[in-house]
Amino acid sequence: MDNNFDSNYISELAKKISKNSLVSYEDLPKYDLFLSQVIDYLNDKFVDEKFTNNIVQNYIKSEVITKPEDGKKRGYTKIHLVQLVLLSYMRPVLTTEEIKKVFRLAFNEINDRNDDIISWQDAYKIFSQIQNESLNDYLGTSLANEEKLQGIVKNLNLKKDEEERITIFLLVLALIAEASVIKKLVQKIVNEYQV
Repeated sequence: MDNNFDSNYISELAKKISKNSLVSYEDLPKYDLFLSQVIDYLNDKFVDEKFTNNIVQNYIKSEVITKPEDGKKRGYTKIHLVQLVLLSYMRPVLTTEEIKKVFRLAFNEINDRNDDIISWQDAYKIFSQIQNESLNDYLGTSLANEEKLQGIVKNLNLKKDEEERITIFLLVLALIAEASVIKKLVQKIVNEYQV
């Protein structure tokens, strides 16, 4: 079997994805931005996301994220970036209505900062910490997962040149199964907790 997809490779890939995906709160732009700058920033930092003016404006109209500052040309603040970054992680898992429910848990009325239970800054920093810890937990268990997959592949009595393909297939299935379970769990929690 070619070792391109061993636990070290998967661990490095996970580290690279994590490192490139979340910008620290301190590294977010400090100055207010035009909508076009927000779009450019997000699309630059999150290459798999395709933010457009319409997408952001629809999230504002739907009250998923905060309205821009009234009367300011550069009406998009660090809070908007935080909301959009968090939203970009939620989009593949939750519907727009479910995202609104999640935000409402901590921030009540999206356009009223006075009723927030925690700050957006704290929410973002906590999310960053949780993401880093989840990555470390994943990296800690990836060796055991690889050994388990190797055992399954060996029991299939495959030809040598087929082993790597089936290992990758099983790895993808395992990740999809994990993501599916997490998605269903998140949706159930969000839908059952009424705000």
